[in-house]
Amino acid sequence: MENKNWKRTTVTSALPYANGPIHIGHLAGVYVPADIYVRYLRSKGEEVLFIGGSDEHGVPITIKARKEGITPQQVVDRYHEIIKDSFEKFGISFDIYSRTSHPIHHETASEFFTTLYNKGEFIEQTSLQYFDEEQQHFLADRYITGTCPRCGNPKAYGDQCESCGTSLSPDELINPVSALSGNAPVKKETKHWYLPLDKYQDWLEKWIVEGHKDDWKPNVYGQCKSWLDHGLQPRAVTRDLDWGVKVPLPGTDGKVLYVWFDAPIGYISATREWGQIHGKDWKPWWKDQETRLIHFIGKDNIVFHCIIFPSMLKEEGSFILPDNVPAFEFMNLENDKISTSRNWAVWLHEYLEEFPGRQDELRYVLTTNAPETKDNDFTWKDFQTRNNSELLSIFGNFVNRTLVLTYKYFEGKIPAKGELSSADREAIDEIRTFPGRIGGSLEQFRFREALSEMMNLARLGNKYLTDAEPWKVYKTDPERVKTILNISLEICANLAILCEPFLPFTAERLSRMMNLPQRKWAGAGNPELLEAGHQLDQPEYLFTKIEDDVIDAQVQKLLATKQQNAAVAEPKINLKPMKETITYDDFTKLDIRVCTVEAAEKVQGADKLLKLTVNTGLDTRTIVSGIALYYKPEELIGKQFCFIINLAPRKLRGIDSNGMILSAENPDGTLSLIRPGDLLENGSEVK
Repeated sequence: MENKNWKRTTVTSALPYANGPIHIGHLAGVYVPADIYVRYLRSKGEEVLFIGGSDEHGVPITIKARKEGITPQQVVDRYHEIIKDSFEKFGISFDIYSRTSHPIHHETASEFFTTLYNKGEFIEQTSLQYFDEEQQHFLADRYITGTCPRCGNPKAYGDQCESCGTSLSPDELINPVSALSGNAPVKKETKHWYLPLDKYQDWLEKWIVEGHKDDWKPNVYGQCKSWLDHGLQPRAVTRDLDWGVKVPLPGTDGKVLYVWFDAPIGYISATREWGQIHGKDWKPWWKDQETRLIHFIGKDNIVFHCIIFPSMLKEEGSFILPDNVPAFEFMNLENDKISTSRNWAVWLHEYLEEFPGRQDELRYVLTTNAPETKDNDFTWKDFQTRNNSELLSIFGNFVNRTLVLTYKYFEGKIPAKGELSSADREAIDEIRTFPGRIGGSLEQFRFREALSEMMNLARLGNKYLTDAEPWKVYKTDPERVKTILNISLEICANLAILCEPFLPFTAERLSRMMNLPQRKWAGAGNPELLEAGHQLDQPEYLFTKIEDDVIDAQVQKLLATKQQNAAVAEPKINLKPMKETITYDDFTKLDIRVCTVEAAEKVQGADKLLKLTVNTGLDTRTIVSGIALYYKPEELIGKQFCFIINLAPRKLRGIDSNGMILSAENPDGTLSLIRPGDLLENGSEVK
């Protein structure tokens, strides 16, 4: 999109889900980069509003509440406070951190729905949905469990198998049961309202594919284009649930707004709340065309923030659209996917307790490893190495040496510059370039690059000081040392400004040690920030070494979690009980033979069925078998199997099936076809 001079910027960060605390994956993929960007804009003197809040509706919260025997409100109250407190202590500088259970959000979301409803934008549709007859409750996908048809996990959910990661629908589960009662659910009619995303297809293609090809990140643009290329379909905006924003229509008891619909509206309701608190008009931040809207999210939220929410805003008609959505990929932990359910995470509130005063160290490592374009990995050893070898040895070492030497030779007072050498002039010229280099990277949402440039300023200072060797020069030329330390101190003062978006606690400590107010971005790049004679405060270490035993303790903590998960994951075999006893004569009625598959193909419109042409030795016949989820057609051709030859024909999907291929069903619901151990003549009897 064409660059323009914006009056203000609204920055949102994805609303964390209030069924658990914040972990490093959330921080690396959303909150640290968002905070860096916002701090940078503020330092530049730009008008910016940073919006955050807890996403507090949806099925997982009701499930957790049911398991713990408490109310959903009690669940979200607990985690909202943990999340909010963690963000505050970590230095995420929200202008407001709200929550979607707040009355102002319910009001805002209801108004938004009503506006679209009154404009006739929703499709009203009745469909069959799983229903628990005992509990008299419609079942959301997460309230249905069963065996995964892909990997055989017996505890897959109706929307996803967390074992293999496959997206599912409840109809795909083998032996589905209600998570409320443990009973098999039934299908029952229910009415819902749908957003016709297909209606916005052409507009979205023009707005995204043509309009944002050059300024959105490749991972964001690519995912959006993929969705559009596959064609958009209507999406339900309501669901049957008793927790959430009630559908503001008569006769809709037990129905709420789908969480994907109400959650992004939470950005707007939070802004309204901010306006009420501060007595300011919230509307310019969302309705003025001179306001730039930026969403910081993880890659799993791209479709919601780039396709669905813009469609909602566009159709409502009074809101601005996002100018950029700098989505990040995922952060893994010790080469394994972060998982809340498996407790495989570094939790922010625990980190803050176990590493007091080390917020910036974590911010630094998460930014240097930021998953900007691909998934990345956090390891405790890398955390230790980057702290000790980079923050401590480069940044901290330079600042400490400079301030200690100033105290040693000049009583902690800033000395005046004298005659400049070529090395001095080169250093001064280099200082001037850093605000533009760092800022340019931040403007393009390249946070790793920007942080590296900031550290290059510390590297410049380290090299300059080491090459100049003031501790040696002082013996013969004290006047020369004044210039060396003056320039080194100017680099320190510039670091205090330029590191603030990335390392706010460090910037504050450095400014305090230099006995200076924290300056804004416009002051950076100036080699004349300091006045000769200015008294410095006492120097202290900005960073300290992290010892091996500290890291080993964290690694052992993760290993204990892995062992615990392995113990829990031990499969429990639940074999079906024996059926009623039969006589030998009953068994002899079954004529079981060996056949060879000559052809195989999928049955159109039936995901589970294969059409097999088999040579029985007596004839060639067609058998329809429900094995398509476990075998590919081409895998079966030429193979021998056991089948019942004298089974009465049965019509399946309009095809006459003449026999039954025999299979063994594992306790997890997966199937394995019965084969003879040796090659036999077709038609051989199985006795």
